[in-house]
Amino acid sequence: MNYIQYEQKDAIAVLTISREKALNALNSEVLGELDAAIDAIDLDTVRCLIITGAGQKSFVAGADIGEMSTLTKEEGEAFGKKGNDVFRKIETLPIPVIAAVNGFALGGGCELSMSCDIRLASENAVFGQPETGLGITPGFGGTQRLARIIPVGKAKEMLYAGTKVKAAEALTLGLVNAVYPSEELLPAAEKLAGKIARNAPIAVRASKKAVNDGLQVSIDEGIAIEEKLFGSCFESADQRNGMAAFLNKEKAPAFQNK
Repeated sequence: MNYIQYEQKDAIAVLTISREKALNALNSEVLGELDAAIDAIDLDTVRCLIITGAGQKSFVAGADIGEMSTLTKEEGEAFGKKGNDVFRKIETLPIPVIAAVNGFALGGGCELSMSCDIRLASENAVFGQPETGLGITPGFGGTQRLARIIPVGKAKEMLYAGTKVKAAEALTLGLVNAVYPSEELLPAAEKLAGKIARNAPIAVRASKKAVNDGLQVSIDEGIAIEEKLFGSCFESADQRNGMAAFLNKEKAPAFQNK
């Protein structure tokens, strides 16, 4: 791959978008490689994925404006679908995904971060959906996810006016979970990923599915989803071993994902 770096450290994988000279902007080739990289993840061994951008200036500065500038209506819709398909694949990936947002997360970069379960930011991170200043709307899910994550009024301001949000405000809004100095961002993401990876993978994946599926339905339907996923955990050896260790006042076992 030309623009994606992928490294697995035990049960944690780090995927880096590496197009630093273009501030890691997303063009069709980058999206295609990102799609292929997500498909290639070994879900039997990887328990948490971190997505970040190369360098310290930019996570992803947006979609490639040079490529978009000549698109027709039909081509624009197809380009939007290509990005949305990849981001939904990330959002619905069985394992948790952490965005380590190092610098600019604008347009498609903000949308990519929002397709991840958890966002951690560097102190120089900047989030925004500036598309209306270019004569377009967000095309990779920004109008849908932003208003589900932060207050609707602020989301609309960011979408209509192109207002950018720095790391400290993003933390206040709940757009990110924590803010770190640039050099501490990836270690912090890896530390959190390690905590996730040490827990029972079947239970973690069930929790992710319960949250994601439950947010799309009524509370009663969501509770029914949770009940089924809760019950399914009792078929696992990890549940039996985890509860036995607790009852015996022993250290939690190394969960085997079975």
